[in-house]
Amino acid sequence: MANTIITSILSMGGLGLAMGAGLVLASKKFAVETDPRVDSVLEALPGANCGACGYPGCGGLARAIVDGKAPVNACLVGGEAVAKKVAKIMGVSDVGAAGDRKVARVLCQGGKEEAKFKAEYTGVKSCRAASMVNSGPKACPFACIGFGDCEKVCPVGAITMGEKGLPVIDEEKCTGCGLCVKECPKMVISLSPEKNEVHVRCRATMKGKDTRDACKVGCIACKQCEKVCPFDAIHVVNNVAVIDYEKCRNCMKCVEKCPTKAITSAFAKRKKAVINDTCIGCTICAKNCPVNAISGEVKKKHEVNAELCIGCSICAEKCPKGAIAMVRSEGDIKTSSCNACAEV
Repeated sequence: MANTIITSILSMGGLGLAMGAGLVLASKKFAVETDPRVDSVLEALPGANCGACGYPGCGGLARAIVDGKAPVNACLVGGEAVAKKVAKIMGVSDVGAAGDRKVARVLCQGGKEEAKFKAEYTGVKSCRAASMVNSGPKACPFACIGFGDCEKVCPVGAITMGEKGLPVIDEEKCTGCGLCVKECPKMVISLSPEKNEVHVRCRATMKGKDTRDACKVGCIACKQCEKVCPFDAIHVVNNVAVIDYEKCRNCMKCVEKCPTKAITSAFAKRKKAVINDTCIGCTICAKNCPVNAISGEVKKKHEVNAELCIGCSICAEKCPKGAIAMVRSEGDIKTSSCNACAEV
């Protein structure tokens, strides 16, 4: 009996030793060498693991960059600063063109005071959960629910919930990762180029009367914006105004005209054209001004009528001498008290 036990122990021990030796040999033979740059790139990345780059976390992105499958500026959260660090590790001098910086913007102003409520929601304080119960507690089915799901997923703390129950986005902190856009069940957060200063803060496609009944600051499809736009950049589509940013010049005429203030400017100051002494009086600026805000004699310095100027920048772009600069004036444009854009 004792001999049997000893034999079994020795057999199992020998088998384990043989298998262990086999694993050691296999690990050496089939070992995959790890490029040390992967760890260096991973250390340079912010560690948000947000997935906005399209890879499974920062580790996945680091490997993709080293393998040449992703550019050195692929990290949206890290921005240019991280891109430069990664480029140095990879021995790349050009970090690549980042293009127009994009930031998240809230397309709803229907806060606690502006939007009507059809019911009181007492369930889990989650926008996604609340949206599954009769489209949410607000009368407008397109309205922001306001439980802060977007705030919770923001990896850089760029979103806070304001007093009106709407998200407030700090554009300086926003990296344009798009996680809040994906998280919002009402799709009232979108990414747009930072340079776009005018926005329709409403997505309601109901008839104007129904929208007005549900929200004080909703788009009522009155088309006043269409009529006043000098560049044919805004049109009412499916009962809500839509801006064509390829045509929009940030003149803010639609902001001034909108009766419900559903269209807002992200800035409280509008640009005005200013002509300096290098003007040669070629009249090109005056001929191209869509609102006749520039006047002057041939071969003499021209002047801009600040009251008429809409800040479209056409004159500055057309000036052959670069004699025109666009300067922000002191609050000559009224903006909405939208809680979503009050701090940008």
